[in-house]
Amino acid sequence: MVHLNATALSLALGIVAGLGLWLMISAVPRIGRPRLAERVAPYIADLSPEARALLARRPADPTPVLGVVVGPVLRWLRGVISSWLGGNEIIAKRLRQAGSSKGVERFRGEQLAWAAIGFAIGAALALVAPGFGGMPAIVRLTAPFLGAAVGAVARDWLLQRSARRRLARISSELPTVLEFLTLSLTAGEGMLDALRRMGAAGNGELSREFAVVVSSVGTGVPLATALTELRDGVDHAGLSRALDQVLGALERGAPLAAVLRSQAGDAREAAKRTVIELAGRKEIAMLVPLIFLILPVTIAFALFPGYLVLQTGF
Repeated sequence: MVHLNATALSLALGIVAGLGLWLMISAVPRIGRPRLAERVAPYIADLSPEARALLARRPADPTPVLGVVVGPVLRWLRGVISSWLGGNEIIAKRLRQAGSSKGVERFRGEQLAWAAIGFAIGAALALVAPGFGGMPAIVRLTAPFLGAAVGAVARDWLLQRSARRRLARISSELPTVLEFLTLSLTAGEGMLDALRRMGAAGNGELSREFAVVVSSVGTGVPLATALTELRDGVDHAGLSRALDQVLGALERGAPLAAVLRSQAGDAREAAKRTVIELAGRKEIAMLVPLIFLILPVTIAFALFPGYLVLQTGF
């Protein structure tokens, strides 16, 4: 039974490897110039049956056949992945928050590549792992698919982690950026000039975002529209509140300096609350090594000499 399962798995891997080699060889360009008959055939195909037969030859390319066979399966898998890991809108939002220039389709391709690598690693582990003969057949068969699922989920987790880290950097930069804009507006500059100065002087995440806003305005996009796109794309709570106030002030003609000054103060208070909450969580986390590592070692050092004295005395 074990020998038959190993043979079936080896046969499946051999078929996949053969198709991959076939695709690679069919994609390699032919070396050398085409023959004279091949160059002339397109021009005399309506007159010569031999030319039509030459043009009717199909190259040994498995891609069309694989597309017809595998296309429905890939569409079904795309639907499953979208339902598990979020739809295209969620992925596009995470890519925007992470500051990535990749599209959704490219990210899905990377996710598929990670799944293929996980499938190969799972298959290799199922074949060469110690105790292969005694491993249950269901474990060996599901190991490649489990590896593929882990690879796809790992790529999505890395994207979420990158988005969270960038949003955290935006949170830390927001008070300083708002205060800088307040100083620029107080000095007599307009909102667009203040954003341009911020984009040129800073090197953080928000500075790059405002530089993109200035570039969009330079191409003819209204300032309010560019700021709205920034607010909806990044979807950061503090930045969204600040931009909402700025957009409202632009519509009503209210003084922007006072609005930004109050938003900078609110951002400072939010940053303080975040630091206090983080310190509270870290304080609780510090109890884990204290209770499970330091305290047992201290007790052992305190009791071990007395234990030795008792052993030698009796």
